[in-house]
Amino acid sequence: MMESILKGLALGLVLALSVGPIIFTIIKQSLNNGVKGGFSFVAGVWVSDIILVVLSNTLTVLVATLLEHSRAIAYCGSSFLIAMGVYFVFFKKVHLANDNGGKDARFRKRDIAKVFASGFIINTLNPGVILFWLGNATVLSLNHTLQERVIIFSVCLLVNMTADTAKVLGAGRLRSRLTLHTLNIINKISGTILIGFGMVLLWTAVFHRAIPLTHH
Repeated sequence: MMESILKGLALGLVLALSVGPIIFTIIKQSLNNGVKGGFSFVAGVWVSDIILVVLSNTLTVLVATLLEHSRAIAYCGSSFLIAMGVYFVFFKKVHLANDNGGKDARFRKRDIAKVFASGFIINTLNPGVILFWLGNATVLSLNHTLQERVIIFSVCLLVNMTADTAKVLGAGRLRSRLTLHTLNIINKISGTILIGFGMVLLWTAVFHRAIPLTHH
């Protein structure tokens, strides 16, 4: 059991420290919409990860079929990232999400649902995420029982969720010190990064290169 826990910790640290479009969007959502916005976004990412972990360990045939269409998924994912990045850079109006009294404005249910959906879609449409979970599930299935894999992936997800929580809370603390101008710059930087990741994903799909295993 200890070996499974240690492997889960190692896998979780790799996942938490990997650089991808998710980490920048977590920070952006937390800065723009506060803790509720950040947690709404990462909740979508977490649900996506859990579904992919379950599918990777129980329905490998289905996931393998999805990977056969990795180019199509890459096209959809890159288009979504680029479109979102363009929106953030050129069209998104940044606000501090405060009311006239300086308190956090109400984050409505439809706002939560919208941010949650964006986190779920960005994570699910990233072929690198599918490859990450399926690849590790396949390798671990060679020498580990289902029970051991449940421990490994549970610990991995827990570590990753803890890291995401720290990112949201850290960004939330910085938010009170930021001006509208600073938030606008951060928003444009985040959008540019999303466009960059989208272009890289599109480039690898067009030229049949290996899909980069980026998650966060």
